[in-house]
Amino acid sequence: MQFKDWTIGSTENWLLLGASGSGKTTLIHILTGLLRPEGGKVFINDTDIYSLSQKNLDIFRGQHIGLIFQTPHMIKSLTIRDNLKIAQSFAGLPVDNKRIDEVLETLGIQEKSTKYPYELSQGQLQRVSIARAVINKPAAILADEPTSSLDDKNAAIVLNLLISQSVINGSALIISTHDKRVKDKFTKQYLV
Repeated sequence: MQFKDWTIGSTENWLLLGASGSGKTTLIHILTGLLRPEGGKVFINDTDIYSLSQKNLDIFRGQHIGLIFQTPHMIKSLTIRDNLKIAQSFAGLPVDNKRIDEVLETLGIQEKSTKYPYELSQGQLQRVSIARAVINKPAAILADEPTSSLDDKNAAIVLNLLISQSVINGSALIISTHDKRVKDKFTKQYLV
């Protein structure tokens, strides 16, 4: 599978579009360092991420890339607050409770900080996924079908939260989607 060159400005919002099976998720995984490409390079903040050792790539990803999967992935035995603390720790950063409170409040879920993932609705879990993705003020936020399992109201909330968090954190935002509800909010599109 080959992808054409793609340059994304530091605060730009993009949609990643393509038919099912066209490689959108593969490209998201390449851009985030989860899947090594057969050729080409990925630069984030002038760093060729695939020139890094695996350990340094993991730390770099934690510090510079926010990733939101189609289905929220949390450590089920940890509270929401602890899931965010571990995201800071894995990035090699000190735990910053003030930042955690700030992000949870901005996303309207601060009262859920002591709850466990199984105690939250799908929409609330997606907000926690956004919180985890932006907790370390990443250069890029990448979301793979973030609204696919949400009703119209929660899809609109999640989309607006992603856009506002990209502005607050000065991050580029890339959303891979089939969701027609998302397409009207973006002018920049990359087609796979």
